[in-house]
Amino acid sequence: MVAWSSGSLLNLAQGKFGRFDENAVKWLAAVGTSYGAIAVKSDSPYKTLDDLVAALKKDPSKVVIGSGGTVGSQDWMQTALIAKAAGINPRDLRYVALEGGGEIATALLGGHIQVGSTDISDSMPHIQSGNMRILAVFSEKRLDEPEMKDIPTAKEQGYDIVWPVVRGFYLGPKVSDEEYAWWKQSFDKMLASEDFAKLRDQRELFPFAMTGAELDGYVKKQVADYKTLAREFGLIQ
Repeated sequence: MVAWSSGSLLNLAQGKFGRFDENAVKWLAAVGTSYGAIAVKSDSPYKTLDDLVAALKKDPSKVVIGSGGTVGSQDWMQTALIAKAAGINPRDLRYVALEGGGEIATALLGGHIQVGSTDISDSMPHIQSGNMRILAVFSEKRLDEPEMKDIPTAKEQGYDIVWPVVRGFYLGPKVSDEEYAWWKQSFDKMLASEDFAKLRDQRELFPFAMTGAELDGYVKKQVADYKTLAREFGLIQ
């Protein structure tokens, strides 16, 4: 059994696993999700996503954006979608590749970057301390958590950007149908339990329970959608 995330699917879409594609394994279960987000320091002049887009339109080289991973990563794709909304080439962004949420927060709070393309869960301690603000979370609707309910989505601000960061598990291709069915049944039972819901909440994940054929269809659609984006942004042919 191997853990996967939406980042794994994005890498599959870009051919980063060589000859192995989305059909090479048996997709077992998705167990939760977080969502991408755009963060700024609390004293940033950018108060809304419109403010950021306006600044990018004026001069993208003046806005330093940091995120986890290099060009083609999930966080980079989030910035590319904002660039697309601003009508500019994502390659014109002033982008700094960092090592995940911790480095993004450090660079942002230290004034080394002006905008962080990140994950909502990674940002919450700094939001609650008053040091950072979220311009937009990339969820379909506002998140139903007391500390997140006032954070606007990109969609409600007029930007059709949704980026879930799903976590799950898959099995190898040689696992028998009988073994797969046993694991699926076990995950179905676990995902429906209150104990699991508590563990998921402790890890600041949101409900996203899917197994078996339904998950297989979801994964393959996501990979296809990511391939479309990757081609659009010049990441693959």
